[in-house]
Amino acid sequence: MYIAITRQQLGDNFRGSVRDFVKYLEKENEGKSPERQELYFNQEENDIDAERVIAEIDANTSKLSKRDPKFYSIVVSPSQRELKHIGDDPEKLKQYTRELMKVYAASFYRDREITVKDVLYFAKLERERTFSEKDKAVKENQPYASKILELQHQIRAIKEGRVQGDIAKLQETINALEKEAPHKQNGKRIVPGMAKEGHQSHIHIIVSRKDVTNSHSLSPGSKFRTSETTLNGEKVKQGFDRDQFYRAAEKTFDKQFGYPRNFVETYHARNLLDKDPKRFFTLLLGLPNHERQAARQLLFKAGVNVPTIPVNKAQLAYKAMMKLKKGINKVMESGSIGI
Repeated sequence: MYIAITRQQLGDNFRGSVRDFVKYLEKENEGKSPERQELYFNQEENDIDAERVIAEIDANTSKLSKRDPKFYSIVVSPSQRELKHIGDDPEKLKQYTRELMKVYAASFYRDREITVKDVLYFAKLERERTFSEKDKAVKENQPYASKILELQHQIRAIKEGRVQGDIAKLQETINALEKEAPHKQNGKRIVPGMAKEGHQSHIHIIVSRKDVTNSHSLSPGSKFRTSETTLNGEKVKQGFDRDQFYRAAEKTFDKQFGYPRNFVETYHARNLLDKDPKRFFTLLLGLPNHERQAARQLLFKAGVNVPTIPVNKAQLAYKAMMKLKKGINKVMESGSIGI
């Protein structure tokens, strides 16, 4: 499960409307008839139109300064393995989102209990993902893409009479480069903007910075850890516990759908890999044999070359461990194994 929380992005100030972001989220609805379009939902309702989302989020900004974000975006991206487990069922994803938002509310550290009824949010299901410049496949295909583009420019120049050359020979070279490119999908070189195959369902959530009463701030980005501050001479609890949120998010999914999460798919594993890689690999090696082999298969499918996982810690040399750590980090960052 890959979950990202980001604040409203508008440069140095946040005076703008949520409209542009909502417009961006409408990309999958373009060209579809009304009955086939995916609308928004919240904790209690379905089929909420975009204009209502804009109106309610934009109106819920009382006492926020121009430098305060007015809303946050949460992207919930289950791995393909998680999606396969639930049959890529959009209704199950919506059910999970509603449970997730209960966890989100409970992760605020306040003097009073925060529940999902305090949170103003709207969520939308998307079924497609496209490759971007950040994807490993695009990056590794880039040298071939650059050469192909250069040759295409040469062909254009020949056709326009600006230079002389053998178009057929240049096209043969282009065809050879297309075949040599290391990453393909359905026989075609992977490029930015190409739709990814397989289950790609994910959820975008727009959540207001203010609570539903428009009187209290609920910012998941104000403090990454819980703390206390003094306000008008009194100690006040503040902050948002992201660790608690991420851990509870995956536990909620596992409990709700009976998902058998492997060690390498856990938030705990990602933290260990970042902070204590030696401990990460010790625990990996200590898994029961069937779980260790499942971990190896998950990593291999995600693009990490793990021919074998050593059976004892002495076999795992430092350089090999760091090389493997680098590879695992890449697929974790891309969400490929759902951490």
